Amino acid sequence: MAHRAADRLTLVSYTVIADTGWRTGEVDVWLTTPDEQRSLVMEFDEDVNRIWVNRQDQADLHGCIDADLEFSPCTNTLPIRRLNLSVGEAADVRAAWVRFPSLRVEPLDQTYTRTGDHTYRYRTGDFEAELPVDEDGLVIDYPGIWRRVPSSE
Repeated sequence: MAHRAADRLTLVSYTVIADTGWRTGEVDVWLTTPDEQRSLVMEFDEDVNRIWVNRQDQADLHGCIDADLEFSPCTNTLPIRRLNLSVGEAADVRAAWVRFPSLRVEPLDQTYTRTGDHTYRYRTGDFEAELPVDEDGLVIDYPGIWRRVPSSE
């Protein structure tokens, strides 16, 4: 994904590894600008509710079960699929939020409410958004922030 941050072209690549229950196992992020390259590795251990960031235990992230990449809504799919909410149901989750472009990681409390067959309300603090999703739970539109476009064949 290419993005302009502070008027600099930035390439961000990432890999998210999850198990069959949609629980995050590992997240790798690479950020490249004309001036620098940085990376981030987060490892999740569900058994002890711990996360390691670049191989360092980060105590303030204990209890986070999801990753949330500020620059992409792809990670919203993990709690949407894992929670398997019925229309009208809501659930709270705590995520390890990867900030962009700093790649700083901090805890973020979130609420997902299923508002329709293919829509969810996402809320964190004062921020709220209606997220339409496809049949696989992938976000189609993150109003004002991100929109999926069809690939050319």
